[in-house]
Amino acid sequence: MDTTRQSKINRLLQKELSEIFLRFAQSGNGLLISVSNVRISPDLSIARVYLSIFPTEQRDSVLKSIQENTKAIRHELAGKVRFQLRKIPDLTFFADDTLDYAQNIDNLLNTLK
Repeated sequence: MDTTRQSKINRLLQKELSEIFLRFAQSGNGLLISVSNVRISPDLSIARVYLSIFPTEQRDSVLKSIQENTKAIRHELAGKVRFQLRKIPDLTFFADDTLDYAQNIDNLLNTLK
């Protein structure tokens, strides 16, 4: 169960990271990256960021690229939230596959009809 402080930081990080990835997606490479969820640890030192990447065929390569540039993303995030947070959490990025899971269930239900 998240505390009120954790929930506020989750929302703040999700909003700011979404803006960072929106600028990246507007560079014209045809990608859509959205931050579906952020979960911060109770000691506020580690943030798990779940990304939904479209098209899904490029998910692994894009996620690997993001993980390699975590330091630069964290630095850019620090510039945005420096007045709200004393310490910027370490970021770990994960692919959010809930849309694929939902699509798979939908396909299975359609085959039963």
